Amino acid sequence: MAISGRFVLAVNLICGLPAGLAGQASTPSAEWTSLFDGKSLKGWKQTPFLGRGEVQVTDGIIVIGAGHLTGITWTGDFPKSGYEIRFEAARLDGNDFFAGITFPVQASFCSWINGGWGGSVVGLSSLDGDDASENDTSTVRDFVRGRWYSFRLAVTENRIQGWIDGQLVIDADITGRRVGLRPGEIDLSTPLGFASYSTVAGLRSIEYRRLKVESHK
Repeated sequence: MAISGRFVLAVNLICGLPAGLAGQASTPSAEWTSLFDGKSLKGWKQTPFLGRGEVQVTDGIIVIGAGHLTGITWTGDFPKSGYEIRFEAARLDGNDFFAGITFPVQASFCSWINGGWGGSVVGLSSLDGDDASENDTSTVRDFVRGRWYSFRLAVTENRIQGWIDGQLVIDADITGRRVGLRPGEIDLSTPLGFASYSTVAGLRSIEYRRLKVESHK
């Protein structure tokens, strides 16, 4: 499914908002490393979802086109725990999740869904077999079409935390909990991937860094 010219025009017109910073999950041990060169999908591949839309890079933005599921998957190495990743995303068209990120959690994987289930659900899929609309990380948030949001995710041995525009919205103690993916094609996004559902999304400023976990005695 091709991306129409009006979506590319929308990308050109949208103004970004500065990324927020709040509440470190642990102490950073490295500088931020970019995962997007602003010009190409170098280091990424289009995720082979069935019924996927088109992915392209225009004016420094990855545009993820509308399809059943459409996304990109990182092809390089990535830590399994003790890291932060941050990015900016916008819903350019559509009414479902536009900023879904699948990420490693030690020996497993999880997805942070933003704007799902009709456009407003935020949460982790899955914890103890319950997806983002059902478990205790589930919240509701309005996302304005065309507005850029900053997202930051921190994953340590016992906790998953997520911020939107500097506000802590996910703070899950995963000690003793079963962390996994919702059944279906989303496992094609591992080890690290971004996806949208029936929605055109913009993605930019993807960076990560390692964390040094502090011990508390």
